[in-house]
Amino acid sequence: MAEEKTGKMNPEVMQEKKREVLLTAKKAYDEKLMAGTSGNMSAYCPECGLMAITPSSYDYSIMEEKDIVVIDLDGNVIEGCHRPSSEWKMHAEIYRHLPRVGAIVHTHSPYATSFAVTHQEIPVILIEMIPFLKGSIEVSPYATQGSAEVGLNAVPILERKNACLMANHGVVAVGATMAEAYINSVYVEDTAKIYHMALSVGTPIEIPGYEKEK
Repeated sequence: MAEEKTGKMNPEVMQEKKREVLLTAKKAYDEKLMAGTSGNMSAYCPECGLMAITPSSYDYSIMEEKDIVVIDLDGNVIEGCHRPSSEWKMHAEIYRHLPRVGAIVHTHSPYATSFAVTHQEIPVILIEMIPFLKGSIEVSPYATQGSAEVGLNAVPILERKNACLMANHGVVAVGATMAEAYINSVYVEDTAKIYHMALSVGTPIEIPGYEKEK
């Protein structure tokens, strides 16, 4: 588990984190990786132990930088006029346990979520899955939405992979930066779409010689 810092807020750093979260949230919404007010994302500052996270149940189309909430890993609001995402505990547990992670993107992208609700792992069928996702897309056990267990159940997979499906829920992708976490979430949906289409016309063939570690 990462050592939890409780330093003072760096306004310039957190302003940049808020900007990254806002731009990525709007991009994900525009690209149909989530609908309505579903999904959430955050960027973490390990030096001060704070994350910038999307607000709870807020329309992405009208979201502004001032709407992004800054909280600590215990959920205390440091800056912001809204409640943080209801999944803030998931984000906090991932940051606590995985010091390599600097950003988290959680989407309900439709093709990937279709495999999440059927608890189906997606095997290594595309070469991009190896460098970006670190192998197959595994499914973490179900946990009640908004609970810390949502994050804790994903941690064992995310120790080895850059993304996973969450049973009956959606996708969580991580990265050292917001750009990395976002592109990983895009590759999850792209892979799921291709796998779904391939299943409809035949039997997808896994890439030979790639051993995933579990």
